[in-house]
Amino acid sequence: MVKVVVVGSCSMDLVVTASKRPVAGETILGEDFQTVPGGKGANQAVAAARLGAEVSMIGCVGDDAFGGEILANLKKNGVSVENVEPVTGIASGTAHITLAEGDNSIIFVKGANDHVTPSYVEKAASTMKAADIILIQQEVPGETIEYVADFCDRFNKKWLLNPAPAREISREVIDSATYLTPNEHEFAVMFKEENRGEVLAQFPNKLLITEGKNGVRYFNGTGEEVVPSYVVKPVDTTGAGDTFNAAFAVAVAEGKTIKEALQFANRAASLSITKFGAQGGMPTRDEVERSIAE
Repeated sequence: MVKVVVVGSCSMDLVVTASKRPVAGETILGEDFQTVPGGKGANQAVAAARLGAEVSMIGCVGDDAFGGEILANLKKNGVSVENVEPVTGIASGTAHITLAEGDNSIIFVKGANDHVTPSYVEKAASTMKAADIILIQQEVPGETIEYVADFCDRFNKKWLLNPAPAREISREVIDSATYLTPNEHEFAVMFKEENRGEVLAQFPNKLLITEGKNGVRYFNGTGEEVVPSYVVKPVDTTGAGDTFNAAFAVAVAEGKTIKEALQFANRAASLSITKFGAQGGMPTRDEVERSIAE
């Protein structure tokens, strides 16, 4: 069993379903409202655990009711929360999600996730040293990502940066990462006006651009390749990217080739959008392997 460590956000998703998105100043009637555990970090931790990895989460929650629910949900899914601490007097992070017109829109409020600082993560150094791969996203402070990059360089650890939400990233962090998984918008923020093909060629088998239903694009060492996605009828696309990242990390940590890992990750992500909630549709290992076999 591979060991996966996730450094990242834990939050509660507040999800509204509607037939359309309101324009500025407009009030519309929604169809449904639910609260479900989320946060890119926690989502990736749960997805990796369901896919058979031994997973440790490094993050923060608030000392509110949401914090207790988030912790309970991680434990329920087999994720170690030894390194997830409640922060006194601070609210848990929340994601305010609108599901409409076949897609989602999200506003993320960091809350306690701002307390996932380098000094906080440093306390979990022994956990990270034991990892086969470390995952981190950008719902935590930028200096924490720089700390993880330096840590992984010093201890020769594989690590994956999911650069979401999009923001500029230093070239040192880009060079340090073992794998980078931006979508097309995040790629544009990271590399600005640089030519996509030229950038991909600079980072063979490392820079993996996710293109939604069109699959994943990367440079395999000799040329560009697109690993296609799987066609399904979407119910809720929230968490598909998190499922992809977790599944890819688990697969490469197990020794699969980049292409095999991308196929596995695409299949897992496609299954995740057939049910409601970021974590609600995340598949088990058996479900993914059975689906691939079919």
